[in-house]
Amino acid sequence: MTLRNTPAVSALAVLSVLGAGCATKKHVREAIAPVQNQVNQTQGQVSDLQKQTAEHKQAIGDLDRQVATADEKAVDAGKRAAEAAEAAAKANSAATEAGQRADAANSVAQQAQQGVAKLDDSMQKSFQNLDNYKLATTQQVYFGFNKNALTKDERAKLDDAIQKVGGMRNFLIEVEGYADRSGDRAYNQELSRKRADAVVHYLAVEHNIPLRSIRELGVGADFPDADNKTRAARKENRRVDVKIYTLDLSGQASADLNARPQSQ
Repeated sequence: MTLRNTPAVSALAVLSVLGAGCATKKHVREAIAPVQNQVNQTQGQVSDLQKQTAEHKQAIGDLDRQVATADEKAVDAGKRAAEAAEAAAKANSAATEAGQRADAANSVAQQAQQGVAKLDDSMQKSFQNLDNYKLATTQQVYFGFNKNALTKDERAKLDDAIQKVGGMRNFLIEVEGYADRSGDRAYNQELSRKRADAVVHYLAVEHNIPLRSIRELGVGADFPDADNKTRAARKENRRVDVKIYTLDLSGQASADLNARPQSQ
């Protein structure tokens, strides 16, 4: 019997195909389900990894910022350390220089002490030598009333006295000025000093006598040579005594310095 292409047959064919199709889809779903689960799991894992990666990126960013901050602090600390080292070097240099100056000052002080010691020794010897000077000559020069200028004749007397010194190197000259009692004590004191100044000036300028070799004193009206009662006596008191001492190494001249010689 031959089947004809009838609507029934067609319907059965369609149903058969549909049934076979449904069975195939089910089978496919059942076969795909594990794969889909794995895909889903993989996607979840990928999502977790992406999340972790984002977190790691954030952590890395924080770490980078911390490292950058640490680097800045390290650079700043390095600069400060360099500045401190430079300051320490300058301080050390200053300390060294101060030490050198202190050593130099100490050396100068020691030299000064040695100089003072030598000067003291020299002065002591000089004072000891003063006792060994003896009076060589005394010259008196006279002045007019209320005058303090040297006349030509009195300058000549000084010239003669200095010639007696000759080429001697060790000598002392005492210059003592006097006045009569015509004025008051203070005026006579000043006038006698001016007279002594005139003699010292003449000796230093005209005869190149070193001032260190001259001792000067204005006595005034004290120690008169005469009694001031007559014009001639008062003239004797308007004078300057010039005493020249020479060094005597024999040690027998100390009495000459302590004695006031009478006028000659």
